[in-house]
Amino acid sequence: MNYSRFINIVSAARQPSPIRVLTDLYQRSPPSMISLAGGVPNPSLFPYETTTISLKDGSKLDFGWNIMQQALQYSSSAGVPELLNWLKEFQIKIHNPPTARYSPEKGQMDICVTTGSQDGLAKVFDMVISPGDNILLDVHCYSGILSAMKPLGCNLIGVPIDKYGIIPKALKDVLSEWKPEDAKNPKSNIPKVLYTVPNGNNPTGTSMTTQRKEEIYQIAHDYDLLIIEDDPYYFLQFEKPWAPSFLSLDIDGRVIRADSFSKILSAGLWFYSFFNNGVSMDS
Repeated sequence: MNYSRFINIVSAARQPSPIRVLTDLYQRSPPSMISLAGGVPNPSLFPYETTTISLKDGSKLDFGWNIMQQALQYSSSAGVPELLNWLKEFQIKIHNPPTARYSPEKGQMDICVTTGSQDGLAKVFDMVISPGDNILLDVHCYSGILSAMKPLGCNLIGVPIDKYGIIPKALKDVLSEWKPEDAKNPKSNIPKVLYTVPNGNNPTGTSMTTQRKEEIYQIAHDYDLLIIEDDPYYFLQFEKPWAPSFLSLDIDGRVIRADSFSKILSAGLWFYSFFNNGVSMDS
């Protein structure tokens, strides 16, 4: 895929922060190295030594001094490496995305950790939306998302839904104003982003079936749409087997998937992970 059409001018102009690059280099350096370049504090001065979390089942989670040092120290922008590796393995186990086996040049799946859903989604919107863009989303959408998108000056196009979410025929009807080849024309105002909550959509509670997702993904393929899959309720599905995620269907590398722990561990644990392919979250 050519991701240049999805990245807006502001994000395309951004360069990696030299301080963050130094942090990555510092983390790969031997413990004996002392660097004054990145402003990294001496962890021996941190006031916390250890911590223990007691769970309701009687078990405990103990975090020793070494782990506390790492948790309290600066880390790379994407997140703590060990956590990122665990999240990648977890996603491969649950979703088995085809892009996990791709080369980086082809759009290998990557991950970024953010502090909450609104923070992460706002970063995605800031990265891909320009004033005047046409954005596709469920006709009934979570108010927090609307609040994040509207200030960006985009045109929100609601796609009709039924009890299974976005209706593929309705999506085609909306897109019938354009031709698939318009996606190759930089001057065209053809939509380039489809945002949806595929499971337990807020406020309607609709959930997409496997067939529905496959049809929508094919339309996204035909019209070169980027799918933003906001799926905080994935692990709260009642019917088995669970419908596959858009990420699991993603052979093109056109899905940015957002997962959250706030709905399955605690509401105050605002920890979001974004899985994307080729589109740099560092932008």
